[in-house]
Amino acid sequence: MKRDTTKTPADVADEKLFDNWFDPVETELRTKVRGFIEAMIEEELETALARPRYGRRPGLPAEDGAARVAGYRHGRRIRSLTGTFGRTEIAVPRARIFGEDGKTAEWKSKVVRAYQRRTRAADALIASTYLSGTNTRRVRRALAALFGGAVGKDTVSRVWRKVKGDWDAWNARSPAEESIIRLILDGTVVRVRLDKRSTSISLLIALGVRQDGQKVLLAVKNMGGESEAAWRALLDDLVNRGLKTPELVIVDGAPGLEKALAALWPDVLVQRCTVHKHRNLLAHAPERLHEEISADYKDMIYADTKQEVEVKRKAFIRKWRLKCPAVAASLEEAGDKLFTFTRFPKSQWKSIRTSNAIERLHEEFKRRIKTQTVLPSAETAAMLFWALLASGQITMRKVDGWQTLNEKPSDPAIDLAA
Repeated sequence: MKRDTTKTPADVADEKLFDNWFDPVETELRTKVRGFIEAMIEEELETALARPRYGRRPGLPAEDGAARVAGYRHGRRIRSLTGTFGRTEIAVPRARIFGEDGKTAEWKSKVVRAYQRRTRAADALIASTYLSGTNTRRVRRALAALFGGAVGKDTVSRVWRKVKGDWDAWNARSPAEESIIRLILDGTVVRVRLDKRSTSISLLIALGVRQDGQKVLLAVKNMGGESEAAWRALLDDLVNRGLKTPELVIVDGAPGLEKALAALWPDVLVQRCTVHKHRNLLAHAPERLHEEISADYKDMIYADTKQEVEVKRKAFIRKWRLKCPAVAASLEEAGDKLFTFTRFPKSQWKSIRTSNAIERLHEEFKRRIKTQTVLPSAETAAMLFWALLASGQITMRKVDGWQTLNEKPSDPAIDLAA
């Protein structure tokens, strides 16, 4: 040996991440994976046969005096399996099991299913990487080192098709079991490819609030816009699948949505989003008045009691009728639907006043898809929105004030007389 190749601690500390890809811990761990998986399958088969390999099942005498057996082995099959540990070749034992009719059937392992090429964790990792906001080719490059190059863009596409099967099942489920007491409805615009052209479509979202306060996604529909017919199609689908009339619906104030709700549930309580109305007020006034309007509006909306809200609304109307009539008219247009939250316990006001629960989902969804610019299709857009929640990429917590959801709303909202 002419030179010392041993690395000092200082050399190891100075070594960069990409200088040496060899990791002895990872390498040794992956070599053990094959034996571990084969041992699991072998144990599963021994349980099915009720005897170890080369063993004889004791007891259980048959009528002819011979020992009764559950089945017999007949060789092994080499299978390729890709997991988060990489790609490995495993030997899967084969066996035939006797049935009650005396005939034999091929034994099927539950550890490694028939035709399985990837573990569930691997499929979840591939789908999650795709959902993080990248395309199939980038997923392949990102996971090449982990899977040893065993994942191509076709594999990503196949995993995504499996996700679509879950999406179809979710769209057909009944929401009756969710015990929904509130709905939050809103839409967002995304760009998709239709007839080889980039086109803007609307995604209509229905979010439900259960009796225990947990928010759940109920429906995602791709539509051409937020018309009355579009919203009615979404709501009718939910009703046909078992959704009961909610106690309260929170909306953004879109005319089409309000008409659809009035036709379907004329007596249901409706809360107009106070944030959307704030934007409407500012749109009716010159920019130099925006700060003053915002201060007066927030002082009214965030008052401590129902009585204070009523007093400050009257003051707002009187002031802005003189200073900027269009602003006062815009506030009066919303009527008592802007103040429905005052009929509920104070602890719930924050969660009822706005449709922010859906707006946050919109923002996260847009952040995840910004690298793709244009989505492949309208259905893909809706499915991506659902999958981000179903996969746990986006989580939702309970609404504020969920402890008092059992309390019924009080008498009609504030007096609108100015």
